Amino acid sequence: MYSLAHTVSSTIEIRKSRFIGNVEPILDRATALERVAQLRAEHPDAAHVCWALLAGGHSAAVDDGEPSGTAGRPMLEVLRHQELEGVLATVVRYFGGTKLGAGGLVRAYTDAIAQALLQAERIPVVRQRLLRCQLPFAQESMARRLLQQLDGELLDVQHSDTVQLEVQLTAPAAEDFLQQLKTASRGELCWTDMDADQPRQGPISPAPDH
Repeated sequence: MYSLAHTVSSTIEIRKSRFIGNVEPILDRATALERVAQLRAEHPDAAHVCWALLAGGHSAAVDDGEPSGTAGRPMLEVLRHQELEGVLATVVRYFGGTKLGAGGLVRAYTDAIAQALLQAERIPVVRQRLLRCQLPFAQESMARRLLQQLDGELLDVQHSDTVQLEVQLTAPAAEDFLQQLKTASRGELCWTDMDADQPRQGPISPAPDH
């Protein structure tokens, strides 16, 4: 999966209608809605501000008054075909007085986004994992050092009968983090994957002795 390094735009004109395509990195739906509202304010005379979003496993396709399925959905399919994630696609349309028909609209909105993406710099998406780990007090210092070495982030610490750490790392680093803690704690590590659809939970068995 890929996201975009920065915002890019492109303008095409079809039968005197102007289509301003825009693609940009967006993390969530709330931010996308703010951006769409900003575009509406910047283009008060536009006939439509259509948009599509792929972010955080959620999608949206909005036709904004165009015939159903002729704007938002085609734009969304372009994002999916390009294997994009965390990206908002918008098209501002200024109506030129000539109707394009359903097929013409699909082509226009598809082309507006495709043309913008030709200029875009794609960057790989590195999935993050949010973990909650419960481990003995004796392993806390080691866990903190390991987290720092792996460029992870310590989000929360709680102390009771054990130490509970809430951490965030890239997916590959998270596997390394868990395996090293598993070995150090010899089976006394419990963990929950907080961002999984179904949280996975320990304890993790210690590595076998050889």
